[in-house]
Amino acid sequence: MNPLNTVKGSIIAGVVIAVVIALLVSGGLHFNEFSLARWLHFLSGVMWIGLLYYFNAVQIPGLADAGADKGGPGGAGISKYIAPRALLWFRWAAVATWLTGVWYLARGGNLVGAFTLGLLNESLNNYQLVIGIGAWLGTIMLVNVWVLIWPNQKKVLGLVPASDEEKNRARNVAKYASRINFVLSIPMLMCMGGASHGLPF
Repeated sequence: MNPLNTVKGSIIAGVVIAVVIALLVSGGLHFNEFSLARWLHFLSGVMWIGLLYYFNAVQIPGLADAGADKGGPGGAGISKYIAPRALLWFRWAAVATWLTGVWYLARGGNLVGAFTLGLLNESLNNYQLVIGIGAWLGTIMLVNVWVLIWPNQKKVLGLVPASDEEKNRARNVAKYASRINFVLSIPMLMCMGGASHGLPF
């Protein structure tokens, strides 16, 4: 069986290759929970933010163009087959990203410090301040996914009953919540990378 024929097979193949590389580079089997948490946080975060960028840069404008093209095929195929699958990966990648981020911060002894922005220390902890801003932005984004985007997308996609007026209102709420996440992801990613490696400005 070719692992590239399925998403599951491809994920398993990627994990196997990553483990082999880790074993070869580290010279043997040495479990490092901190590094595992960071790697899983990055991996799930790439899926979450990648889909967020897909929705905002590709799908939303594409569906608007499809709706405006009166002689074209419309966006029914995307709404029926693509969007529900993308939203499934999107919302669970958001949960996985947040949970692995909490795991990573806790394992590094920075969970409380991050969520209090490093202000509980005698002197300001810059790492906890910067990573904490990123963590709070990510938390706001997670809440937007589950409280605003997903419940409203279920109405838009016809997964729950809704009138045309409710669908239009739901479409706007989901769109603007997603756009807010798109905007927040930019400083969030800067803080996540900048906490350890320095801010770019």
